[in-house]
Amino acid sequence: MIAASNDSTLSKTTTHKVVLPFYIYAAISFLVATALSFISSEAFTQHYFHPHTLAVTHLMTLGWGTMIILGASHQLLPVLIEGRLFSNALAYLSFAFAAVGIPLLVCAFYTFTINWQAQAGAILINAAVVSFLINVAASISESKNENVHAIFMFTAAIWLLITTAVGALLIYNFSYNILPEDSLRYLSLHAHIGIVGWFLLLVVGVGSRLIPMFLISKYDNKKLLWRIFILLNLGLVIFILFFVYSLAPLLYLLPVALVAAALFLFGFYCYKCYKERIRKQVDGQMKISLISVLMMMVPLFFLVILIVLMLLSSANKSLVLAYGFTIFFGWLTAIIFGMTFKTLPFIVWNKIYHEKAGMAKTPNPKDLFSEKLFKVSALSYLAGFLLFAAGILLANIMLIKCGALFLLCCAFLYNANVFKVLFHKPGVQ
Repeated sequence: MIAASNDSTLSKTTTHKVVLPFYIYAAISFLVATALSFISSEAFTQHYFHPHTLAVTHLMTLGWGTMIILGASHQLLPVLIEGRLFSNALAYLSFAFAAVGIPLLVCAFYTFTINWQAQAGAILINAAVVSFLINVAASISESKNENVHAIFMFTAAIWLLITTAVGALLIYNFSYNILPEDSLRYLSLHAHIGIVGWFLLLVVGVGSRLIPMFLISKYDNKKLLWRIFILLNLGLVIFILFFVYSLAPLLYLLPVALVAAALFLFGFYCYKCYKERIRKQVDGQMKISLISVLMMMVPLFFLVILIVLMLLSSANKSLVLAYGFTIFFGWLTAIIFGMTFKTLPFIVWNKIYHEKAGMAKTPNPKDLFSEKLFKVSALSYLAGFLLFAAGILLANIMLIKCGALFLLCCAFLYNANVFKVLFHKPGVQ
């Protein structure tokens, strides 16, 4: 996005009217999710199928992670394909469907009234994903300029649709017994298709474009990215097959190893980008984004332990909760947290100053947000993440409460900074 500095590329970026609502919705969702985590801290010492835990998880995955990724994707896709977004109308529809569907679903989970409300929410969310997928596919088709990053995004969108479709089946299964077993049995399948197929594939595909762009790095290795693409998809497909045929837990180490290999290669890719960067000074946003790459290994560590415990027929609810927490409040939140203030200021700057650029003095995009607020929110996030994760592992409600409070402070400061950017006026720093 930042690389779109010349007029020809800027003209191909999506209008801010499409993108900004996703960012706003995501920021508010993050604040609500952290508030619910603080209010419902006790739920994180109980079973992972607890209604409040389900509500927070889906608000983080859909309202926070998915919405901001959809917004960024609508902005970034034209840059990746060197063309235009196929349809702004489909983008608006995607936002509208998701914006209504997500609270319906989350409220249904929080009160655990899995009825028409949850079903309507699931249908609307699927409609949002279909709109997004059509837009991505049509945009790539019209541009005739496919590349590995665009293929990552398109494939991730397909996995997202599979994730939400399976989720809708699980919702309807509560009332109509569509599936041969209860919905809890398929929860792991639903979760991992979303984690690996949607979030991980999308973050790696887009991150491999944005990280060298923001570092101004000379490094580029498309063959390595294709290997990562194959490893992630192969690992996920093998996991699904193993799950469907109920194979022995030991075999699950194979798809885990494939995903781990992909993460190692992505880490190597980011390291090479860092080493071969032209911009020697790395700002706080990029530091957090690069740290988030290392944080990807934390949930993988918990997953291996869980598989070993499955072999010993010893379930551990704390490890399952910690595994999910380190994904959604860990590496996913960290990379979004960093990338927000690399992309959002540029979108707003482009809206306000694009026509004035070169004719009058204008601020840099980084001047639109508060560096001090960002640093304080980053420290609050780090403290909250560590305390909350420790509280889950130790089943200590006080640690969880303290961690949740720090995360709530982080979300509040994050929102303050986001809205500072959004309400920026020319000549006001």
